[in-house]
Amino acid sequence: MEIFALGEGSYSVDSTKKFIPFNPETDNFRDRPGSLFIHVNPFLIKTTNHLIVLDTGLGFKDTRDELILHQNIRNAGFDPDDVTLVLMSHLHYDHSGGLVVERNGKLQPSFPQARHVIQKGEWEFGITGKSSSYHKEIFEALDGAVDIMFVEGSGELLPGIRYELSGGHCPNHQVFWIDIEGSKALFGGDELPEPEQLIRKFIAKYDMDGRKAMELRQEYGKLASEEGWTCLFYHAKTIAIGNVSSDDGGEHFKVTPA
Repeated sequence: MEIFALGEGSYSVDSTKKFIPFNPETDNFRDRPGSLFIHVNPFLIKTTNHLIVLDTGLGFKDTRDELILHQNIRNAGFDPDDVTLVLMSHLHYDHSGGLVVERNGKLQPSFPQARHVIQKGEWEFGITGKSSSYHKEIFEALDGAVDIMFVEGSGELLPGIRYELSGGHCPNHQVFWIDIEGSKALFGGDELPEPEQLIRKFIAKYDMDGRKAMELRQEYGKLASEEGWTCLFYHAKTIAIGNVSSDDGGEHFKVTPA
């Protein structure tokens, strides 16, 4: 099993929920008051039988009108058309924007040959457009155009791949456990977004249930440390693919690059 971080860059987001590219070498965070600063890392996993994308980023393009996500997949040595599975932790825009790409004024699926695995309740809420965290036009463009596997609760997707309804960051958030070919990877989405939140026992105001999300992080960190799961940190600034260790049974954690 091979794992690749498909870094889409750094962004600031304010109360308007617009994501603006942020280059820490040339931009000053003081010029963007009231903003959160995030880093976006979709992931690609290659197994013997599948090419898997885990969450799809913002869907921004480069200067050649190419989807950054697609180019990052090519840079890793693969063709975006060969992606067989798209596993979605949830559908907030910073995770789902890359599900589609704009061509000639129309949104088209970014991975038309892939099966998309989405929690049913997450889709049903997202497509209503009741929250600005979701862009329903993305889901309308996918509806009927790609293979979507709606799952409910927790279960096994394929041998070695299971999904688990977590419900800390948002009600229908899910995490993925991939145990294939002697390697173990945990993709926690926004329950386990960056190493610092695990290390600091951080409670985030932007989580639906901040305490539950924090407790889940501690649970995942303990399992990763004890069982050797490689953690994929979607919003990591530095260590996107990390190994977790603990010398005191999970009270304190250390994360090192995998």
